[in-house]
Amino acid sequence: MFVRPTFRFVPDGTRFAFMRARYFGLAGSFLLSAASVGLFFYPGLNLGLDFKGGIVMEARTPAPADFNRLRASLAADHVPTAGLQRFGTDTEVLIRLDAQPTPQANQAMQATVRAALEKAQPGTKIVRADVVGASVSNELFTDGMLALAISLAMIFAYIWFRFEWQFAVGAVVTLLLDVTKTIGFLVLTRIEFDLVMVAAILTIIGYSTNDKVVVYDRVRENLRKYKTMPLRDLIDMSINETLNRTLGTSSTVFLASLPLALFGGQTLSGFAWAMLFGIFIGTISSIMIAAPILLLLGEKRLRREVTAPPAAGGVANARAR
Repeated sequence: MFVRPTFRFVPDGTRFAFMRARYFGLAGSFLLSAASVGLFFYPGLNLGLDFKGGIVMEARTPAPADFNRLRASLAADHVPTAGLQRFGTDTEVLIRLDAQPTPQANQAMQATVRAALEKAQPGTKIVRADVVGASVSNELFTDGMLALAISLAMIFAYIWFRFEWQFAVGAVVTLLLDVTKTIGFLVLTRIEFDLVMVAAILTIIGYSTNDKVVVYDRVRENLRKYKTMPLRDLIDMSINETLNRTLGTSSTVFLASLPLALFGGQTLSGFAWAMLFGIFIGTISSIMIAAPILLLLGEKRLRREVTAPPAAGGVANARAR
């Protein structure tokens, strides 16, 4: 027995004409992505320890951290460019420092910081200290960018194999626009860009790809079912038919990520905020970017391929019609 769901984002049988706004959607998306590329070069990403190198230390104070006393003590001991921030609870402090020229200098700097914190608030303990050199950070950045490029190439190959090249080009171009907008969001919010952010972008790419495949799959089914319907009307119908699923999936992932963004602390909040933005952008792009690109690329090719009768079956097809 089929039970209808008690809640739906949109009623059944909607006929929204999404493709009427296709040029507005494409123009707005490309302008935002172009602005995001500009932000990437200036002021640039707020690179984290993984990509720019340096020293990061986590300290735990016996009482709520007094940041004025901690900063004054570090300044008195000539600790340069010390960045302090609350990390989790009131007694947890995150200290970020530039990398020193030698391993011995890094160790000496850590000892100086430890002594300065102990002087400011006796009983303070260092619970973690990590050092990333310049060569390691450059290698990590290169590997992270390579991972993004390989993921896009594999998605292009998969969608081309499963659908046609017009679908693959539409999906990859849309994903590139999603990624550039996410980069712009990270620049504006000054969220640290580290390996965790690379993982967030890869997750966004995976989610957004799945969302676009759902829409594309319905388009392909309808191409076979409605062989004389104009492609513009067919794409509108396909989006309307999958709209509840698209909004339902996006809302589920969004609501699951929201508590992490609000209460996840320094470790998880950046990842979660990037995910929230990526889900929002990916949902819109599945409707207003990927579908219009498919319409532009396949308005003649896809419809011709579907409607052209096979050479040997022309008489039989004519009789069937």
